Amino acid sequence: MSSKLSAVLEPYREQKGALIPVLQETQEKFGYLPEAAISEIAKFLGLSQSMVYGVASFYAQFRFEPQGKHLIKVCQGTACHVRGAARILDEVEKQLGIKPRETTRDMECSLETIACFGSCALAPVMVVDEKVYGRTTPARVREILAKHNEPRGA
Repeated sequence: MSSKLSAVLEPYREQKGALIPVLQETQEKFGYLPEAAISEIAKFLGLSQSMVYGVASFYAQFRFEPQGKHLIKVCQGTACHVRGAARILDEVEKQLGIKPRETTRDMECSLETIACFGSCALAPVMVVDEKVYGRTTPARVREILAKHNEPRGA
């Protein structure tokens, strides 16, 4: 971990206010914020581990557990809510057997809810990795998830 983390930390040497960018880059590199990384970040920036953890846990963008291979996001914004986002989220939870901010045991999928994607005309919206699916229905959720779980090349 040290060599991967050193590449993230080095540009921020002696920059006390760099905690959030360091956390963001660390999460980008590892997919989450490992406990060992929090410890190294604290030492590097001259902060306590509890301070680093406190900042990271304050922001919903940071994760402390590894993320699945596929990231599924369900919009909960006003337009999506009015057009049935709760049914979409319920179906995703049912199909995957997880709740928001959880990952399937096989590490294939992680689920998150998002306040708004800015695609209100397509409501309700679901995003798998970087692909946006608009006007989603529970039946369409099943199709989308089945497609993403097919073996590649099938």
